[in-house]
Amino acid sequence: MRLWHQQLIPQLPRQQLLGQHRECCALRGNGWGKKHATVDYVFNHSPYKLFQYHELIMQEMKRRGYTPNSLWEDPLYRGNKCPSYIILPAIALTTPIYPEHNNEYLAICLANLEQKGIFISE
Repeated sequence: MRLWHQQLIPQLPRQQLLGQHRECCALRGNGWGKKHATVDYVFNHSPYKLFQYHELIMQEMKRRGYTPNSLWEDPLYRGNKCPSYIILPAIALTTPIYPEHNNEYLAICLANLEQKGIFISE
């Protein structure tokens, strides 16, 4: 699984959007720090950035009529099988949230989606 370029979030098909929510939940929980080739870069940043990214996913889910568990709206929450953070300093929101989500990464994401038969215009 990968974190799609944030520019693509509003255009992701249902399956990819909901999969992205599951991926964020897993990474925020016990998956934090576990090696995975396509998402290792998130571990080079504060977990707060992942929370910010996850917020974008949940906002899009709500816009489409889904109701993600509101517990995930707390940056300290890590799921019901992982202890919450006691302290997680907030950091300023950047655009993009992850500097790795550059134009090259956007092209990689678009190509990956096209391999799945999903065509999104930038």
